[in-house]
Amino acid sequence: MPKEIFELKLIFGLKLKEIRNTKGISYQELRDKTGLSLSYLSEIENGKKYPKGDKIMTLSQALGVSYDDLVSLKVPRKLEPVVNLIQSDFFKAFPLEQFGLNPQKLVEIVSFDPEKINAFINTIMQVARNYELKRESFYYAALRSYQEIHQNYFEELEDAVEELHLEFPELKDIPFNLKVLTDILLKIGVRTSDQELKKYESLRNLRSLYDPKQRLLHLSDGLNSGQSNFLLGREIAFQWLKMKNRPLSTPPQDDHDFEAILNNYKASYFSAALMMPKEDVVQEIREFGQNEKWNPELFLSFLDRYDVTPEMIMQRLTNILPAVFGYENLFFLRFVGNRSDYFTLTKELHLTKLHNPHGNELNEHYCRRWLALSVVQDLFKANKKSIKQKYLAGIQRSQYYDSPNEYLLLSIAFPNVSNPDEAVSVTIGFLIDDSLQERIKFLKDTSIPKRMVNTTCERCPITDCKERVIDPIIFDGEHERARINEDIAKVLSD
Repeated sequence: MPKEIFELKLIFGLKLKEIRNTKGISYQELRDKTGLSLSYLSEIENGKKYPKGDKIMTLSQALGVSYDDLVSLKVPRKLEPVVNLIQSDFFKAFPLEQFGLNPQKLVEIVSFDPEKINAFINTIMQVARNYELKRESFYYAALRSYQEIHQNYFEELEDAVEELHLEFPELKDIPFNLKVLTDILLKIGVRTSDQELKKYESLRNLRSLYDPKQRLLHLSDGLNSGQSNFLLGREIAFQWLKMKNRPLSTPPQDDHDFEAILNNYKASYFSAALMMPKEDVVQEIREFGQNEKWNPELFLSFLDRYDVTPEMIMQRLTNILPAVFGYENLFFLRFVGNRSDYFTLTKELHLTKLHNPHGNELNEHYCRRWLALSVVQDLFKANKKSIKQKYLAGIQRSQYYDSPNEYLLLSIAFPNVSNPDEAVSVTIGFLIDDSLQERIKFLKDTSIPKRMVNTTCERCPITDCKERVIDPIIFDGEHERARINEDIAKVLSD
C-alpha cells in the first residue's frame, strides 16, 4: 500500500472519530443516519478502510460538516501531534510489527484519549529536542528493547548458522583461519581487500567498507585476527541472509533506518554464533562454572580458543545464558575510557529489568568503583609500567549503596585499536541470587573483591570514597530541598 494512502486512511479515521465524539454522536446513531454497518464504521475510524466518495458525502451530511472539511488533511489542534507522528519518518520506518503492533492498532491506542496521549507525545518530542536526541538514538533504544523482549536469543539466526555449517563442511574446525572465511565469501560472490582503506587518512578509523557494486569488502590492515574474523563472519551473514538494507561501513557513518540497524545487529549475532557454536559454548560455560577459584587466565583463554574479540565473548554469553541456562538477570556494558579518566558508555543491554549501572546522558561522572571503569584504569597502569598488555580480565562483587542488590561482574579491558590513548572494557553482570550461586562455584571464592558502589559521583552520599572525582552536588541539592520541605511542614503544623 502506498504510504500516502496509508496516511490518508489513518488521518481520515482520526478526524471522523474526533468529529463524532465532539458532536456527541454514538456509533449506533451514525449507523442509523448513514445506513453503514457498525463494523465498517469501526474499520474507517481505525484507519483500515477509506470510504468511497458517495459514502464520504453520506458521512458529512450525517455529521453536519462539509465534504471538503471531512477529506481535508487539516485536523483539530489537539490531533496535530498524532498526525505529525503518522507523517514522520520515524513512524514510517519503525517496524511496529516486530513489537507485536501494527500502525492501525497504535493509532487506535493514541486516539483513545487524544488529549492525554498528545501531551505525552509532545513531552517526548520536547525532551528529545532539549537533549539533542537524534532519530537514530530512538532506533538504537528500540533495538535494545527488541533484544530484551526476545531475551537476546534468536532461534532463526542459530538455525541459519547451522545451515551454513552444513553447506560448508570446512567450518567444522574451530577456530577458523582467515582463509576459510575469505574462501566462503568468495564462493558466495564477495571479494576482500585490505589495501584500499589505508590510502585515505580520513578512513583510518574504518574497520570495513562494503562496495555493493563491485561486491568487494574492504578491510582495515590494522585488525587482529579476531576482529577480522568477526567482520568476515558478519559479511557472510549479510550475504547468506540476503539483507540488503544495511550499513556499508564499520562503524556506520550515515544515518540509517531501523531496518538497517536491526539487520546490522542480526549480522553481528550471526557472526558471533558462527565463531562460537552454541553446543561448544554451553559445554565451556558448564565447565568454567565448576571451578572453585576465579581464574582470569582461564577466562581469557576463550579468546584464543575461538579466536574472537572480548566483546564477541560477552555478547555470546548474553545469548546463551538466558536461553539455555534460564538465567535472565544480567546486563552487558561497553565503556570507552581515555588516559584523562573520561568514560563513555557506548553500548548497554539489560535483560529482565534496567539493572544498575546503566547509561546516563547528563554528563555526570560514573562511579569509579565500577569494575567496568577500574579495569580500564588498571590496564593503563599496567601498560605504563611494563610491556604492553593485550587484555586484562577482572572480577568484582558489587553491592549497591542503599539497595539489597548485589552483582557479580566479569570484565575484559583492551586497548582501542583506533585510538592509542583509549581503552575499551566489556562487562557482563549477574544479579546474585540462589540460582547463580548454585551454578557458579567460584562465586564463593573469598579472593574476589567486594565493593560498595553507586551510580554517579554527583548523586552519591558515600563520604569516604577515595575514588570520587567530583562533589555530590545533585545529592546535596536534593538533601537540602528535603530539609527545607521538612521545615516547611513543621511551620505549617504549628
